[in-house]
Parts: sequence; C-alpha cells; structure tokens
Amino acid sequence: MADFHPGYLLNAAIFAGLGILIFVVAFAIIDWITPYALWKEIVEEKNLALAVLVGAMSIGMCIIIAAAVH
Repeated sequence: MADFHPGYLLNAAIFAGLGILIFVVAFAIIDWITPYALWKEIVEEKNLALAVLVGAMSIGMCIIIAAAVH
C-alpha cells in the first residue's frame, strides 16, 4: 500500500474518459461516412450482419485507442 498514490486513480480516470471520448468521436465519424444510418439499420431494420460488423469495428477501435492512450 506504500506505493499507491491518489494521482494514479486520477490518471486512470482521465485516460478512461479520454478513451471514451475518442471512441465516441470515432464512432460518430464512421456513422457519418456510411451511406445509411447505422442505428436505424440495426434497431429498426434488424440488420444482424451490420450489428456484428459494427461491434467488431468498435472492439477494434477500442483496442487501438487503449494502446494509444496507454
């Protein structure tokens, strides 16, 4: 417990917030450049293939962002 500093918790919170913000911006850009509305296609049209693709892209973006922030 002697090695714990409160600044570590603050740093973790800042990097987590930064990662989430970057992910939301990247996802909004991807939604903007696709020729159709992702949310409408997935929720209203029940496009399962698109949902799997967007999920895989989201995981990939999160891995890249986590590596860049770390």
